Amino acid sequence: MEKPKKSVRRKGRAVTIDEVAAQAGVSPMTVSRVVNGQGKVRDSTRENVMRAVRDLGYTPNLAASSLAAAQHTRIALIYTNPSSAYLRELLVGALSGAARTAAQLVIDTWDNLNAEEQRSAARTLAKSVAGVILPPPLCESKAVVKEFVSAGIPVVSIASGRFSNEISCVRIDDFRASKEMTAHLVSQGHTRIGYIKGHPNQTASAHRYEGFQAALSEAGIAHDPTLVQQGYFTYRSGLEASEKLLAHRPPPTAIFASNDDMAAAVVSVAHRKGMDVPHDLSVVGFDDSSAATTVWPELTTIHQPVASMADSAIDILLRNIRRKDRGTRVVVDHVAPHQLVTRDSVAPIAKRKRPAKG
Repeated sequence: MEKPKKSVRRKGRAVTIDEVAAQAGVSPMTVSRVVNGQGKVRDSTRENVMRAVRDLGYTPNLAASSLAAAQHTRIALIYTNPSSAYLRELLVGALSGAARTAAQLVIDTWDNLNAEEQRSAARTLAKSVAGVILPPPLCESKAVVKEFVSAGIPVVSIASGRFSNEISCVRIDDFRASKEMTAHLVSQGHTRIGYIKGHPNQTASAHRYEGFQAALSEAGIAHDPTLVQQGYFTYRSGLEASEKLLAHRPPPTAIFASNDDMAAAVVSVAHRKGMDVPHDLSVVGFDDSSAATTVWPELTTIHQPVASMADSAIDILLRNIRRKDRGTRVVVDHVAPHQLVTRDSVAPIAKRKRPAKG
């Protein structure tokens, strides 16, 4: 394995742009373009630069001209996501990207707005911002997207299963990630696997379910629809779904929940029923949010780099906002890498201590 480059930072002084360039193997001009969201830079180059920025702790020296420019790059992030763990990662990434690029980030919640109120809010907001970041489920709203696009406001959706030719998207391959997780459970000897779906208003939920089904099919395991329950990405919906799944006789030997909040709920229900996780029941989640490591045992899950995806969304927006040719717009479909993270919530069938309890 290649050893990571050592930081060239010396104690007692600020890191320079030249040091970032040296670590990333690019020119200082390329570093400047990346951190300011200007010009065309390949995704691989941008990721190398941003890795060097993070490793070295580089902070751009924002001159007055940059601060003035920030007033013209006002970016809105609007959320209605019920998962506090997911939202935390989203805000960390967006705030980091805004601070790095001298953009002004406006954060708003539309939790209690109906469809018409959301469209009205979008029309109003479009008058005061230069770009918009839409996480799920708002990124799935064609009506909201249409309001911003009609107003000439560039939009980046995060974690959306749908890619539109009108807006940019930063996402992972949900189908592939879910398929890998299911194959991992199968490799541990599990054939009777329960599944908790994500919210039906998000296409990523459908892609994760399709990945689950595809992995079972490839393994020659018959799909049992009675082992599938609807969830809504909330802890409470995970409680209700896992109660139903564990009422089966015999119960599943593993449960795959579509996010970590619901998977944490499965662990809670299993413990209450006197079941040992993972020896009576293996449990896996999705996202690798803080919920994955605040339960016992810690969850095996899919790492979705939500914070870095939000950071990337800032860069994509700024490249469009600061383009010299305002008559053209670059639409990007950026697929971020995911990772299967194995922890202690999964055990092979052969190592189970005792028959699963009801």
